[in-house]
Amino acid sequence: MDFKKRPVKKQSGNKRSLLTRGPRSKNREENLIAALDLGSNNCRLLIARPGKNGFKVVDGFSKIVRLGEGVSFSRELSSSSMERTMKALSVCAELIVKNDVKYGRYVATEACRASINGEKFLSRVEEEIGITLEIIPSLEEAELTLIGCRAFFDNTSPYALMFDVGGGSTEISWVRLGSNVNPKIIDSISLPYGVVNLTETYGTPEISSNQYEILVRSIKKSIEPFDKKHSIKAMVKAGKVSMLGTAGTVTTIAAVQMGLKLYDRELIDGSWLEFSSIRNICGNLVNSNFEKRASYPCIGKNRAELVVAGCGILEAICETWPIGRLRVADRGVREGILTKLSELAIALESTSINKSYRVSVGHLVSSKIKRQNRKHGPK
Repeated sequence: MDFKKRPVKKQSGNKRSLLTRGPRSKNREENLIAALDLGSNNCRLLIARPGKNGFKVVDGFSKIVRLGEGVSFSRELSSSSMERTMKALSVCAELIVKNDVKYGRYVATEACRASINGEKFLSRVEEEIGITLEIIPSLEEAELTLIGCRAFFDNTSPYALMFDVGGGSTEISWVRLGSNVNPKIIDSISLPYGVVNLTETYGTPEISSNQYEILVRSIKKSIEPFDKKHSIKAMVKAGKVSMLGTAGTVTTIAAVQMGLKLYDRELIDGSWLEFSSIRNICGNLVNSNFEKRASYPCIGKNRAELVVAGCGILEAICETWPIGRLRVADRGVREGILTKLSELAIALESTSINKSYRVSVGHLVSSKIKRQNRKHGPK
């Protein structure tokens, strides 16, 4: 089957499950894949070259957009947050077209899940920019994060706790590990607490030390049923559980611990954080004002307002399950998507793959970038 890339035309029915056909490249290295993760705080894109043993990133983009700003109160995406996000997505569209991406998957998470106008906004994005975004459930978000982070799990422990602190929610997964099998989620929970909505709830505008304690207690209380359901504390006490954290809060704390002047993903990704260091750093940040927090090179003004809420979520998790240290991952949903797309791209290019298989996997990949009649994007 030949894949030809064409301008996207408006279609009826479910538009978020189509496979755009692109030109078959003479050189496999030109068959690029892309993953976009639109969350409550960030809009992030990765473009990569697929391979039999994974993928290699060739381009990317990340922008704080705060799409979920105010959603916890109004249940709606605001006009200002949508405009910020449209600008960021326009840049993503330019990069996708510039790199001639063949297969892509572009997902939206908590901000669009929780808002009553999330679907309408994504329809606007598709119409004006040409990127087809799909809202994924929290469980799929956790599963993609697991795939993206699986190289960092400690298989000497039979279980692991994995958490992802986002802008509008926090996903916590109870994971089974094994030396000869990939990690598998036993169960997961999506807490309606993220750095954006907690800052809006407890910050006036600063989160005081008293409010911080209330915040931590509230999160710990919300975790308790999940802990009791799986007797996780008993497993932790028996030394059978490791921990992995991903997203901006843990990577920021790790960067502060290292005293980095500039954020260095190579140093952060896969590093370790001792719980004692987490307590000390979080304590210092909670007791600092905005200007002091912003003076940390790896925090800056963009994160200075939100980092205290992130510390609260992190400390609640660490106090609930005192494992002692955690693995830091600067990877997640996008890497999970790219891993799956890489496998599919290699399979689809194989001459041994039959037509029925091509059709069956088609709904898993989507690369729909309009090349014509776009208000926001390259001419």
